[in-house]
Amino acid sequence: MEAEAAKLIGAGLAAIGAGMAALGVGNVFGSFLESALRNPGAADGQQGRLFIGFAAAELLGLLAFVVAMIILFVEV
Repeated sequence: MEAEAAKLIGAGLAAIGAGMAALGVGNVFGSFLESALRNPGAADGQQGRLFIGFAAAELLGLLAFVVAMIILFVEV
């Protein structure tokens, strides 16, 4: 396998993490909505945890994107 082909395959595999981050964000907000509908009185107290979960999922997606870009554009 040529080095350029291996680089593109590696970047594609690293970019899968960006798609998985979208699933993670959807899961975080879906779980919050489900719990807020079950117990509306506790929803305000859980909002901080909602944003922490959102930030963590987005951070992992951004890290996956950065790794993919490093693989593509940094010459080894």
